[in-house]
Amino acid sequence: MELWTAFLLGLVGSAHCAGMCGPLALVLPVTGRTRLTFFAGRVAYNLGRVFTYALLGLGFGLLGRTFALAGWQRWVSLTAGGVILAGLFLSPRFAAGVPLSQGVNWLKSRLGRLLQHRSFGAMVGIGALNGFLPCGLVYAACAGAIATGSVVAGMEYMIVFGLGTVPMMLTLALAGQRLQLTLRFKLQRLIPVSLALVGVLLLLRGMDLGIPYLSPALSAPGNSGSCCH
Repeated sequence: MELWTAFLLGLVGSAHCAGMCGPLALVLPVTGRTRLTFFAGRVAYNLGRVFTYALLGLGFGLLGRTFALAGWQRWVSLTAGGVILAGLFLSPRFAAGVPLSQGVNWLKSRLGRLLQHRSFGAMVGIGALNGFLPCGLVYAACAGAIATGSVVAGMEYMIVFGLGTVPMMLTLALAGQRLQLTLRFKLQRLIPVSLALVGVLLLLRGMDLGIPYLSPALSAPGNSGSCCH
């Protein structure tokens, strides 16, 4: 998968993040007494989120590598792309996340404790736990990480996805309610487009058409799935 698709998914999808994780970003504790320390605390929160996405990329990249070595990479790509596109057509709330009651309750309790602290370590921890909250957009990015068929490429894909969400989430944490709602609504309209693009690219990748970058020959002899992103 091309890294630009990860950044696009994160950038456009961050409008959804603003709606789902926005309340958390708005109640982040104030770090320090200056504007610089306030800004640094918000940056630390976002670094925590990106760190979690990197861990997810490591895990799903390893899974994709395993599938690639087993010769299943193209089928994984086809399945992941089909699921994303089916989700868009069957449910307008595809990106709303999936409730996982026990895990979510545990995360919320830990987040509640960290929100009582004003240290930079707490801000990183809040961001890290935030990254584990159920989210359809993160699932789509994880599908892209699996499709890379590489541990390193999977991490890179998720890191770039996380960086794509930073502009919106950092702005929201700094500006709060002053962020124009019209901008968020405009970006939300592009979320299905970015998800559809990732889904189509996953399908093309799985079709094994022999087109460099777009649809590489995954089934070629000696191909171990470590080809370009």
